[in-house]
Order: sequence, then C-alpha cells, then structure tokens
Amino acid sequence: MTYDEYNAFCLSLPATTYVVQWNNSHVWKVGGKVFAIGGLGENDKPAFIFKTSELNYYFLSEIAGYKPAPYFASRGMKWIQHYDSSEQTDEDLVYYLKESHRIVSLGLTKKKQRELGLNQE
Repeated sequence: MTYDEYNAFCLSLPATTYVVQWNNSHVWKVGGKVFAIGGLGENDKPAFIFKTSELNYYFLSEIAGYKPAPYFASRGMKWIQHYDSSEQTDEDLVYYLKESHRIVSLGLTKKKQRELGLNQE
C-alpha cells in the first residue's frame, strides 16, 4: 500500500482527521485519538502502525510482515506495525485499519461518539 492509498482509505472512514507529525508521519485520528500512523520502516519502505485487539496483537506478532510497533509495544500497548506490503497483506491492512478505527472510536466518551455520529447502531 502506498501512502496515497493509505491516506485515501483513512479519509474514507467516518469522522477522521489527518495531521503530519512525528518525523513527517501520516497520522490519522478519530475524535482526536490516533488510530493509524504511516511512516518509514526498514529500508525506507512505507510502514503502517495501528491499534489491535489483544488477540489480533498476539496473532499478528507471529505473522511475516508484521511486528509489535516500536515505542508502543515497549510500553505495553497493543499496536502493530505492518512493514511488508503485498496484495494480500494490503487487503488485510484495510481490515486492521478499520478495526483500529472502531476500537479507538469505542474508547471515546458516549457524548463524543454521538457528536461524531459513531457507533450509534
């Protein structure tokens, strides 16, 4: 996945905002909380960081192309870095970015969720 594809996908999710910070990383937020970060990984290739459920964190930690996210994982947070792009892993990345958006949005206050029109089913 390229940065353009990543940014276009994150923009398509509801109530997102975009900012460039942390060494020119592409940072996406929902309700002011980070759910995805795009930056350079090994060999200056695009790498994408996202929040996961505990189960997915342990699963992805063992899969090629994924690893516990630097900085986040060392602090006990369940964030994964996707660093090896292929057609299959890009499809998976879309799923995990959606899940990260959902997980982070569920952590917002109920009032904030209502204001943003999130999780109202």
